[in-house]
Amino acid sequence: FNDVFSPVVKHSSIRVLLALVAMYDLELEQLDVKTAFLHGELEEQIYMKQPQGFEIEGKEDHICLLKKSLYGLKQSPRQWYKRFDSFMLGHGYLRSMYDSCVYFRKLNDGSFIYLLLYVDDMLIAAK
Repeated sequence: FNDVFSPVVKHSSIRVLLALVAMYDLELEQLDVKTAFLHGELEEQIYMKQPQGFEIEGKEDHICLLKKSLYGLKQSPRQWYKRFDSFMLGHGYLRSMYDSCVYFRKLNDGSFIYLLLYVDDMLIAAK
């Protein structure tokens, strides 16, 4: 209960990616996934109080059962990473055995696409 998981790329992986970008003249893009934590499937039942200002009159003592994760839940970053990892592996990307937040894919022309994940931000490098 006290542990919190967040997918964070290692600093050394970022430095290696930046070196590859400079060496091979790759394009580098940064993305922020605004709704990342809202797409995680919860594995356990989580209840919360009705949000202030949205209480149902006469049912103020009722609670809400969450169907999806929300920002602020300790489970949210882990659920996001599990869904993201499954998506990337399903689309032919490989995960680095040295850093679980580094993905890459070799293209038909021999070039690579590199993707680094930092919670809900990504760095993508490719030709």
